[in-house]
Amino acid sequence: MDVELVEVRDFLAEYPPFSTLDANLLNALPKMLSVRYLRRGSRFPPADETQPCLYLVRKGAVERRSSAGALLDTLCEGDLCAVDCLAEGESSIGTAIEDTLVYLLPCATLRALRREHATLDEYFVRSAAERLRLGRGALEPASQVRSSLLTLAVGAFVERQPVCGAPSLSIRQAAEIMTAERVSALLLVDAGKLCGIVTDRDLRARCLAAGVDSATPIARIMSSDVASIGPESAAFEALMLMTHKGIHHLPVVDAAGLRGLLSSTDLMRWQSANTVYLAGLVRKSEALGDLVRASAELPELQVRMQANGATPSQLGQAVSSVNDAITIRLIEITQWQLGPAPVPFAWVACGSQGRHEQSVHSDQDNALILDDRFVEQQHGAYFAALAQHVNDGLNACGYRYCPGKVMASNAAWRKPQSGWIQAFRGWIRQADTMAAMLAANFLDMRTVFGEAALLTPLHAAINAYCSRHDAFLARMVANTLKNKPPLGFFRNFTLIADGDHADAFDIKRGGLIPITDLARIHALAGGHAEIGTLARLRAAGGSPGLAAASAQELEEAFEYFGSLRLRHQVEQIRGGSTPDNFISPRSLTALEKNYLKQAFKVVGRMQDVLAQRYAAHRSQ
Repeated sequence: MDVELVEVRDFLAEYPPFSTLDANLLNALPKMLSVRYLRRGSRFPPADETQPCLYLVRKGAVERRSSAGALLDTLCEGDLCAVDCLAEGESSIGTAIEDTLVYLLPCATLRALRREHATLDEYFVRSAAERLRLGRGALEPASQVRSSLLTLAVGAFVERQPVCGAPSLSIRQAAEIMTAERVSALLLVDAGKLCGIVTDRDLRARCLAAGVDSATPIARIMSSDVASIGPESAAFEALMLMTHKGIHHLPVVDAAGLRGLLSSTDLMRWQSANTVYLAGLVRKSEALGDLVRASAELPELQVRMQANGATPSQLGQAVSSVNDAITIRLIEITQWQLGPAPVPFAWVACGSQGRHEQSVHSDQDNALILDDRFVEQQHGAYFAALAQHVNDGLNACGYRYCPGKVMASNAAWRKPQSGWIQAFRGWIRQADTMAAMLAANFLDMRTVFGEAALLTPLHAAINAYCSRHDAFLARMVANTLKNKPPLGFFRNFTLIADGDHADAFDIKRGGLIPITDLARIHALAGGHAEIGTLARLRAAGGSPGLAAASAQELEEAFEYFGSLRLRHQVEQIRGGSTPDNFISPRSLTALEKNYLKQAFKVVGRMQDVLAQRYAAHRSQ
């Protein structure tokens, strides 16, 4: 093959959809293309082009505007324009904004190729969400372990029929059954329904240590509030449920009844450094030093989960669950020193922890909701000391102090329930930039320790307030627009100019945060109570304010950004450096850059939609 054609082939191989083609078609494709050179300011497509074509930008940049003058797109190296071939999309007026070189493939040729090659045809019928999902799959580690907790169903771990007994059995009889069957837990069933569970630990702590007669019915010492899981659920979900509940046995139940019993030991055989193991270390910790040593294993957890094919959402759940456990233990240790709380309280997580979206490079965001019986003069010193000890402990464990001081040690984030309601109503009435920013933190709150009933009515009231206050939502939109995707007007990415992160972009501020903000606004506008970003998008998708396809695009963009960040941080951990959110385009392949640009465009387009929707309210 001619050297120039080889160069064209190699260029095509770096960009979708050509990157998916087999070698024979890639070798043949360059001969089907023509080349055009467009001077800056010239029309795009060229005015003298006699047939509709697909255009691929080799060098330079082109912008496309609607007939009304609105910017639709900026095409740079590797970008396709196939509007003329697909007979869809908004009519546009294009201009070369730099001297530009483009490859042209006649639409008739493209149609013939699509008929003969399914992979090529699939690309052009895929939605943006499907393309991003494909791009995310390309980020998976080549050595990924497929038989992991992330891919195996709970049913794969159920190897025997459940060992059951009646709650009327004596403690001695239950122990004899457990010994004979060589199990560490017995499921108790009454009239065909699961009503309780008893474990070896229960026999020791609730019977022997408590001096209970072994002739007593087992119902006396059983746990009756029994969590369960379905056999089709992912083993990872079982892991998260065990961690959250602080349990080591989980009944497996389907429509037909009991299927078996899953233990943390079953899962530990598959994954030695996991959330249950770390949470267990945390619960056994008796001092801050023990918690610091346990939290030091989080980076290794992130590395292993990424190697096993974890999604960013799964990692966020795992890291946030460990942070929850650390927070709970810090509160317990602090209360050993300070004594019990004088009034009920709820320690709540905000930000990424509240949304279950943390990574090992997350700072802390938290607050205290106090019972309305709180009196500052009598109780203030206790809760100030509690908050300071816990915030200091979290910082020692690697969860850095919040730069914005959204922490319970800040008196502004430590209020009685009625004070929080009053504060939020004030933020809504004020509807300025700071009020919207403060409210955004509050809207992600989730109870980690204490009285959940102190937070529940607040969330219900807030969702009702927000859905009726367009001016407040408009201010939240204005704040969201301050974090724009790092897409330059002339080139692919806007990079940090100098400092420690020169020639890099912030994937969190430019990608993840804008989608988190968009999801929060759409959920509030629709009155949805969900907290996590993906949960909010799924709840709001299909509503008048957010089309189902748009929600899917945002979801896939969020996961793509998260996958890039996860891989970047794992590489840093393996290299012995501190993980961060700053990614250099030089570390990405041409294909990854292309998918990244598509994801950024999704965010920018959705931001523009909200900006137009709330434009009138923002000007008031």
